[in-house]
Amino acid sequence: MGKIEEKKKRKKETLFNTAYELFTTKGILGTTVSDIVEKAGVAKGTFYLYFKDKYDIKNKLIAHKTHELFDSANTDLEKAGIHGLEEELIYIIDHVINTLMKDQPLLNFISKNLVMGALKSALLTGESTDRDIYEKFLDLVEKDEYSYEDVDVMLFTIVELAGSTAYNSVIYQEPLPIEEYKPFLYRTVRLIIESHRTEKKITKEQE
Repeated sequence: MGKIEEKKKRKKETLFNTAYELFTTKGILGTTVSDIVEKAGVAKGTFYLYFKDKYDIKNKLIAHKTHELFDSANTDLEKAGIHGLEEELIYIIDHVINTLMKDQPLLNFISKNLVMGALKSALLTGESTDRDIYEKFLDLVEKDEYSYEDVDVMLFTIVELAGSTAYNSVIYQEPLPIEEYKPFLYRTVRLIIESHRTEKKITKEQE
């Protein structure tokens, strides 16, 4: 990466960090573009090089924060040496939930946008980071010993379920506190994965 690209990246990160701080303290409605650029120490014109308005930076920030969550979980997954789609997805979900439990402002900011962050925001915002998340998921599916049908539906259902129910469990203790709820959530995730499983792959050794 050249110096110009590096400088642009730093400015964008500064805007992201500043917007996140303001959104989580003043709220989205209470934050203006002027607030963001003033606190970030950049010109308003610089803001509009990257974002259309405060709602655009909000959407891209959700994508950005969600990518960080899943990227951190994936990094730890690789270190853990866990294999098999069921165990890998549950490990990732558990990692994300545990991270959000320790960071309630982030949990409130992302809340039920986890599905958008994981699946849709690349299309809505033009960001490539969430396409990376999706491709990593496809890679886990490809490496599994079983074949699966309707993979997009499987991922959407799992992330929708985990995102919304874990949010309610952490914030409202409903239907149970999160640590008590996790076994029920993960059992359901396993059932969803199993329902999309078609057949066991034939390895080269078995041919």
